[in-house]
Amino acid sequence: MPRPLMQEPAPQASTSGARGRRYLVMCWQNLWFIAFEREEFGPYQSKREATLFAVDAAHRLGEQGEETQVLEVDETGQAAPVWTYGLDSYPPTPR
Repeated sequence: MPRPLMQEPAPQASTSGARGRRYLVMCWQNLWFIAFEREEFGPYQSKREATLFAVDAAHRLGEQGEETQVLEVDETGQAAPVWTYGLDSYPPTPR
């Protein structure tokens, strides 16, 4: 059965004032996906794997002058920032 296209939730957590482009890392049926500008990428086997791919893509776009941020979306639909270009280290430090 095909899964519904993920809709980008409106983040309810603070995003540190960033108004740039957002990569959303989210889980659906125990698989992880990245949503970016109405497209989906994945599946990934773990949250860590999806987050690292999202941070890498956000970093590359940030190097081109874009404000970028990676957010993780929890099971309730709330998004929390986990990496912001220009504020957080690259490559990201393991958590």
